[in-house]
Amino acid sequence: MDAASFCAAHCTASCHCQIFRTRARSDRPELREMEAVPLLTPYKMGQFELSHRVVLAPLTRQRSYGNVPQPHAAVYYSQRATSGGLMITEATGVSDTAQGYADTPGVWTAEQVAAWRPIVDAVHARGAVFFCQLWHVGRVSTTAFQPGGAAPISSTDRAVPPQMSFDGHMEEFSPPRRLETHEIPAVVDDFRRAARNAIDAGFDGVEIHGANGYIIEQFLKDAANDRDDEYGGSLENRCRFALEVVRAVAGEVGAGRVGVRLSPFTDYMGCHDSDPEALAAHLVRELSAAGVLYCHMIEPRMALVDGRRRIPHRLRPYREAFRGTFIAAGGYDREEGNKVVGEGYTDLVSFGRLFLANPDLPRRFELPDAPLNKYDRTTFYTSDPVVGYTDYPFLAGDVQAA
Repeated sequence: MDAASFCAAHCTASCHCQIFRTRARSDRPELREMEAVPLLTPYKMGQFELSHRVVLAPLTRQRSYGNVPQPHAAVYYSQRATSGGLMITEATGVSDTAQGYADTPGVWTAEQVAAWRPIVDAVHARGAVFFCQLWHVGRVSTTAFQPGGAAPISSTDRAVPPQMSFDGHMEEFSPPRRLETHEIPAVVDDFRRAARNAIDAGFDGVEIHGANGYIIEQFLKDAANDRDDEYGGSLENRCRFALEVVRAVAGEVGAGRVGVRLSPFTDYMGCHDSDPEALAAHLVRELSAAGVLYCHMIEPRMALVDGRRRIPHRLRPYREAFRGTFIAAGGYDREEGNKVVGEGYTDLVSFGRLFLANPDLPRRFELPDAPLNKYDRTTFYTSDPVVGYTDYPFLAGDVQAA
């Protein structure tokens, strides 16, 4: 699809059509290349003017010693920042009960807020839009991570089944404590206060982590929610906690600064649902009604088709039902990303492992023959402040972030 056809078919008032047409008329080859690539077209996301549609996905890196963000994070994030690019931080704990992994950052103390500020400033200096992902792991934890050695909190008292880790060892989790009904508003308030702290640290907005088997999904999905109070049983009841968090956060910082990440089709950490389509449809309708800025949804697991792993592309009904910006995630590369943006299947695409290994990923997507660095799984979660973190090379001749 050429530039004019793409614009006519898919641009709306939310796109920079005038800029796009100017580029289409340009005789500058680098602009002709950009306008031919759907992922590199501009987009207006609420109040934010994005120059392209390549999003840095939230990626846990475990390099925030003592749960405090470190100066090397400023290097890491600013390396991946582009003017008008959207970036989402690694999952960031909302309270001292939210932790389940070593050296993940938080945003519940004054020290953490102060440590985030220079990192946010470094990203803003490069012109990027920066959102903080708010996280509570719930039962995906052990007593070693909990204050006073207490049991992790959750929707249930059933433990996460043992999980095989990326390096081949079996991870065990402590039995959780089922939250009493009267305790749940305090956890909702943890998200609200963390959102305020994130804005105070300079972030442009927050993303509520409602995916990947953590506490919000533990309430959402019927495999993990065995409650018989107003937070369990029916679909509406199981969604109550998530929507209370969304409304509390939106009420604190404004719905136009709030995104939500969902994974209705995944089975992770013992969290799956017997009717994920109904769950997704209900959540998207409610998020739309709440007026949140974006919905960030993970595709179902790749399917084997004709001997190749392919993205199932089952998110269209939810993209069509959501009135805000829709972000698709899950296994995308340059070709698939361009396809789904060009077809109007999604507004933006988030990239995880590719962006981790290629700090200049939008630039590499701009050049169709640019090679991609290979990622090294063995260094995803090491504590080294450089190796596997800030040492992935840029394209030859390009200037690296300071």
